[in-house]
Amino acid sequence: MMQTVITFIEHYNYAVTIFLMMAGLYIVVARSNMIKKLIGLSVFQTSVYLLYIAPGKIIGGTAPIIDPAFTVYSNPLPHVLILTAIVVGVATLALGLALAVRINEAYGTVEEDEIFGKDGEE
Repeated sequence: MMQTVITFIEHYNYAVTIFLMMAGLYIVVARSNMIKKLIGLSVFQTSVYLLYIAPGKIIGGTAPIIDPAFTVYSNPLPHVLILTAIVVGVATLALGLALAVRINEAYGTVEEDEIFGKDGEE
């Protein structure tokens, strides 16, 4: 029992990642409001960022500058990739929100059920 608790504590970041991933996926699937779906996608993206960043930092590691005083280095590539992913995610969210505004102007709602009708007809 104690070994299980210690293992969970060592890998709590993965538990948080899985929780955020499932919460974001649930929001996307269960909600018909387009704004809420965009928020769910943002939560899902955040979990992916955490998944990449978690193993990217090595305790005791330094920047990868060769120096005889250091022997353990951290890889900067995951951080750079996540920075790029954040920029792309913000741009995608902005586009989704702009589309939601245009849909609201055209149909008067952002609820998928009201736009498509209850039976899938317009």
